[in-house]
Amino acid sequence: MGGPEEQESGRRLPLAPRRLDQPHPSRLPVTHPDRERILTAHAAALAAGESGYSDPATGLFVLTAGFLARRGTCCGRGCRHCPYLDDPTPPTG
Repeated sequence: MGGPEEQESGRRLPLAPRRLDQPHPSRLPVTHPDRERILTAHAAALAAGESGYSDPATGLFVLTAGFLARRGTCCGRGCRHCPYLDDPTPPTG
């Protein structure tokens, strides 16, 4: 059986408690060498209402958190700007 994101796939989920312009740290670490360029490209796409942007380092198309939030469900594929991925603190116990 898959992980929690895979199990949630296709179900309408609540958004994580962070702004759409703030990616989850596990998807875009603060130490990522292109973080500022990525965040700038993402912010421009969000402001323009676009579904995504071209990654500044790879040229690949990346979906914005706004597009993913409008879709209403998590696909479980590890999107960089997934607005559903919650708290980065791992569970204890």
